[in-house]
Amino acid sequence: MARPAFKERWTRIVPKPAERSTYVLMTSVVLALLFWQWRPIPGLVWNIEDPVGNGLLQGLFWLGWVILFASTFMIDHFDLFGLRQVYLRLKGRPYRPVPFVQAALYRFVRHPIMLGVLIGHWATPSMSVGHLLFAAATTAYVFVGILLEERDTRKALGENYERYRRSTPMIVPLPRRKSQGIVEQGRQGSN
Repeated sequence: MARPAFKERWTRIVPKPAERSTYVLMTSVVLALLFWQWRPIPGLVWNIEDPVGNGLLQGLFWLGWVILFASTFMIDHFDLFGLRQVYLRLKGRPYRPVPFVQAALYRFVRHPIMLGVLIGHWATPSMSVGHLLFAAATTAYVFVGILLEERDTRKALGENYERYRRSTPMIVPLPRRKSQGIVEQGRQGSN
């Protein structure tokens, strides 16, 4: 539902200002069904009983969810969830997309929301087989989603996003080596 081709067809049924909030609502319903119907899969992959290790993993777990939640406000929380679009429609004001920004965590990773999801799903002192299956499936879903989203964003924002993509890591906030930029500049100069 997040792809532009789907949105184009979907807005023939749902008013355009309600498209995003409807997407969020339907995604929430699907997740609620998944959680409701989930059945534990027995077996333990790991269990950290050491109080320090247990505490560190629990702290990392909560840090992941804080990163996710905080990251939504670093862009525009209300636009992300479709609330701004509906509000503007109700007020009779035109919708203007929020500008592309590289605020806070977005200066260090392109997808801090997804970083938070990944940390939240993997940082656990007790990993069951069921939790491992869920975390692995979520991880695959996140990376496929990122690849599709980045393709669409490059089409929408062009070179502005391409520069950001080249200079900012996708998920892991590691600093870029300076020599990479110099090599890339040297290659461009020799063409």
